Amino acid sequence: MNEPNVNPQAANAPAPLDPAFFTCVNEYLELTNRQSKQQGLKRISMASLYAAARFNAHVYLAHMQPGDVANERQEFLDYMTNLYRRMLNEHLDGLGQERGLDVGESELAAEYAAAASQMPEGTPAR
Repeated sequence: MNEPNVNPQAANAPAPLDPAFFTCVNEYLELTNRQSKQQGLKRISMASLYAAARFNAHVYLAHMQPGDVANERQEFLDYMTNLYRRMLNEHLDGLGQERGLDVGESELAAEYAAAASQMPEGTPAR
């Protein structure tokens, strides 16, 4: 894939996110929270997934060379699927911990353990 922001290796390299990214996320969550009060959580969850899939397909097609679209499709689908699964794991882990809920063993447990062993002494664990 030719787009630098759509790169499977980028998911493995920690990079600080611009605060504007979190502003955008929070604005989107405010919208979904308002909509879910009228439409229900499950319906808005599905609408959000549908909209994300549609938008990401648009971004993929807009940034790929026409001759590469078909050849890169499977790589793009795998990348986006893995990225979503990772984000979902991170949020289940974080929200479970925040709310004091047992959400089961994380698929990222080994990664968390490796990161914790590299943290300076006295750094709070996740």
